Amino acid sequence: MKFVCGPAGFQVRSVEQAMPVVIYGQAEKGQVSVGGYTRHLLEKAHLEISPQAWDFLSIALSVVAADFTDLRARSADGWTRTLELHIAVQDPVFWNAQARALEAALGFLTTDVWTFVFHPGGYRPPPQLQALHPREESVALLSGGMDSLIGAIDLVTQGVKPYAVSQVVRGDGKKQSDFAQSLGLSRIGLNHVARSPGPQEPSQRARSIVFLAFGLAVATSLDRYHQGGRVPLYICENGFIAINPPLTVTRLGSLSTRTAHPEYLGRLQQIFDAAGINVQIQNPYALKTKGEMMAGCLNQYLLKQHAVTSTSCGRFQRFGYKHCGRCVPCQVRRASFIRWGELRDSTPYVYGDLSIDNPQYGRFEDVRSVGMAVASVTQDGFDQWLGHSLFSPFITDRAGYRRMLGRGLDELAKLHAFYGLG
Repeated sequence: MKFVCGPAGFQVRSVEQAMPVVIYGQAEKGQVSVGGYTRHLLEKAHLEISPQAWDFLSIALSVVAADFTDLRARSADGWTRTLELHIAVQDPVFWNAQARALEAALGFLTTDVWTFVFHPGGYRPPPQLQALHPREESVALLSGGMDSLIGAIDLVTQGVKPYAVSQVVRGDGKKQSDFAQSLGLSRIGLNHVARSPGPQEPSQRARSIVFLAFGLAVATSLDRYHQGGRVPLYICENGFIAINPPLTVTRLGSLSTRTAHPEYLGRLQQIFDAAGINVQIQNPYALKTKGEMMAGCLNQYLLKQHAVTSTSCGRFQRFGYKHCGRCVPCQVRRASFIRWGELRDSTPYVYGDLSIDNPQYGRFEDVRSVGMAVASVTQDGFDQWLGHSLFSPFITDRAGYRRMLGRGLDELAKLHAFYGLG
């Protein structure tokens, strides 16, 4: 599917039968719109954002709009799509030179085939007559999830007060605000607000790119950045979910998110470096399991206060803003509470008792997949199960990752043993 993405009225005459995507504006009937409120909020915050970071935000919004609009069910194999995006930016020469790198990064993230072509005519960052350069020296993505909460707690406890950036989604906005307030952090909440005239693709594998783009934009507004310093951008995610190894031979990349995978983040870092964007992506928990993050949190009082209210579920909105209890992220969450052992997991799971032997509970696909992974390791050995999950040039400490994945799977095994599964 083809998309032409830019300000209202932007056209590429040589591209036929393309879906118009209006960035930072209001679409007409039959068009897609994205980021309409984002520009207003950033302008209202008086943040002075670098032009290259703003171009990347425009690209990320375009990607999310395309991902949101092109239905996987219409593709030849029911999953893999071919997406061609023509995007208006300020610096088309640079971005066309980076097009193949972007295509590789997005292909790894979503398992689709992407093509990018860049054109002049993109929006510039909002002009600021009274620009504010926040004094924070780093930015942390604060999602409302437990991992980003622990990351923020640990940073503050160590004397680092990052500027918190949230991607506001329904059901998480208040807890994001509460987490930031309890830690004394400045915070901005942004949303891509993509709107499509037709049905929406539910998988939305690319949505994380815009969250990172929000963080990047804010990072370039900090005083440290404008003084020539390198700004850390913290994306705090436990290593097991970041790698997200296929649990079974049928659960391949299409069924596993890769939003914090070192290859995806490493490819984007190379693009940022080429653009001269002096921001460094960091995940301090790449070699830790979720249970280890909880046990090692530097302020256990704050973690006990907020852990249960944090969000982990991959289907949170689908279940009325409740944790389903049976998807892989929910199982990892539940296993981490057992590993932590400091607080009973009182999260109200829709499917709580995994020992119930029916397709909704113990025999649900994700629960069976975890059980099969545990059984595979017992029968064939860990390396046979792990397969090629760590074969990436962006993973340098393979031994460290291997040990972490082993400990993460052991946490899941203990969860299944608790419910008598297996």
